[in-house]
Amino acid sequence: MKINIREAIKLFFKSPSLENVFTEAIHNSIDANATKIDVAISIDALDKVSTLSLKITDNGEGFTEERYKKFCELMSEGNDDTHKGVGRLVYLYYFDKISVSSKYNKKQRTFIYDCDFDEHKSDMQEIDTMGDIQETVIIFENCSLEKLGSYNTIFPNHLRAVILNKFYPILYLMKKSGKDLNINIKLDINTVKKGQLIGNRETQVSLSDIPILIVENVNLNMFEMFAQSEIHYSIKKQEKLTDPLLITALCIDNRTYDLSDVISVENLQGYDSIFLLNSTAFIGQTDPSRETLTLNDVKKKTIIKLFRDKISEIIQREIPSIKERKENAEASLNKTYPHLIGYFDNDEIGVIDKAKSIENAQTRFIRDQKDILEATTLDEKKYDKALELSSRSLAEYVLYREKIIDRVKNITKENSEEDLHNLILPKGTVLKDNTNLLNIYQNNLWLLDDKYMTYNTAMSNKSMKDIINEITQEISNEKDTTAPDIAIIFSNNPVDKNDGNEKVDVVIVELKKRGIKLAKTEEVISQLKQRAAKLLKFYPNKIQRIWFYGIVEFNKDFRLSLKNEEYTPLYSKDSLYYKENKVYLEEEDSTPYLIGTYILSIDAFIEDAKARNATFLQILKDGFQKIKNE
Repeated sequence: MKINIREAIKLFFKSPSLENVFTEAIHNSIDANATKIDVAISIDALDKVSTLSLKITDNGEGFTEERYKKFCELMSEGNDDTHKGVGRLVYLYYFDKISVSSKYNKKQRTFIYDCDFDEHKSDMQEIDTMGDIQETVIIFENCSLEKLGSYNTIFPNHLRAVILNKFYPILYLMKKSGKDLNINIKLDINTVKKGQLIGNRETQVSLSDIPILIVENVNLNMFEMFAQSEIHYSIKKQEKLTDPLLITALCIDNRTYDLSDVISVENLQGYDSIFLLNSTAFIGQTDPSRETLTLNDVKKKTIIKLFRDKISEIIQREIPSIKERKENAEASLNKTYPHLIGYFDNDEIGVIDKAKSIENAQTRFIRDQKDILEATTLDEKKYDKALELSSRSLAEYVLYREKIIDRVKNITKENSEEDLHNLILPKGTVLKDNTNLLNIYQNNLWLLDDKYMTYNTAMSNKSMKDIINEITQEISNEKDTTAPDIAIIFSNNPVDKNDGNEKVDVVIVELKKRGIKLAKTEEVISQLKQRAAKLLKFYPNKIQRIWFYGIVEFNKDFRLSLKNEEYTPLYSKDSLYYKENKVYLEEEDSTPYLIGTYILSIDAFIEDAKARNATFLQILKDGFQKIKNE
């Protein structure tokens, strides 16, 4: 059957890599029992990809009549289960012309392999030779790439690592059987631009690089009954701390299939480690290109879980410090992500990378949330689960608040007042709906007091005229355009909210940056009194209570100033003072209004919020730990 090679390339190599050219050629050389393989890479310059050419030479059995026939019979039933002849199509994905010259048994066969290749119409020639040379040379020319996806794909050091990863089972079995193999890789670049880092221009892979692996049986009955399965592994402490070598792979049809998400290299720093899982259950579990596993997702996940569990068992036995690392990693995760306590898989912690542990725990958490939210009814068990998940969501929000507190804590005298202001409520913001999730995360009024998270309206740097309009729900004649830093308006009687007679509570906040002079700091008191005079005109008809807060940096002089003003110190993590200031609305008034005014230090503002937050978080964490231990 004639195969359309161009269409076959598209069918079998949807996401190929230039590395596939090297691995396919080397695999064919090994199949031909080569003991020496030379890979010569040539390019004029890294940005002139059209000049890229490869020359791969081996001393294998060559293109004998049998091997040439097999080469020509793409997807033939005559090919065995593991060699469908599809792999070499990748050559034509990157190179338009492949020249083959093969010497064997005193004969030499030459032919051109391209997209128009047809064994019956090819230019194949076979001639007799006098010598006993056994050598096959394949030259790849006319590169079709416009640019290299990564320069690494032609660098010898990188290709060495690729070869080791790809062919470890074959190389390992060759070493055990006493065979010999050397693969030399050389790069020739005519022009190297200034600053380009190439690394070694020449390197090699030798069977001496392959350690003897320890073999242990593995129970894969969960995957397939009666499968004979083994793990082959090596763990060696590095003499010098370098990037660790880590290979975790399945061995299928004499090839290695990398499973990079089994274990993270970050957990094996200081060691070179190899873990190969071999099983009779894997035979034939690849597509015709021999590049892609045909295991479905469920089976693959099962394999990864079983493989990971076995690796975890081995490394905890072989590396005593791993157990302590796992315990420290678990403690760190529970501390940083307390809302996920109980969702972390202890078998994964310290084995897969930290980010993956968090992602997996978050996925399990979201899955449980989805199950509850989509339930049509809640029995007692699901109701308890709903309460638990709500607590975890609250803990996640409390963690967010910790980050905000840390940011406020890092505010210094070098920062502007606006920096502090924007962390509480961004300047110019007007919020109307405190149940909107976006609004909850957009403002941090809880820094002052958690009760201020419930509001009708929150206004940042809006004029007194705007604030009074909001309070009265009318257009006022007020001409005061000065703007308090923050104003919060909320109703104490939501039942009567729509009758037109509701009264509101009002909070006014003034901020001063760190590091300013005493006179500037003292301005906060006079500013609050001025705001009070404007607002008290609407008391008690529209306003029933008012809170005034000044947040400033304290020093000895300012404390003395507050003492002279007869402010009373209150309990706090830092400095907090209170006084009922007298405010007269008119010159002829004989009875003043008393307005409660709190003056607190920026540090009290931070530390009090931190203490409240820490208490919430500890209560939630204790609850999650209890659930985990049940």
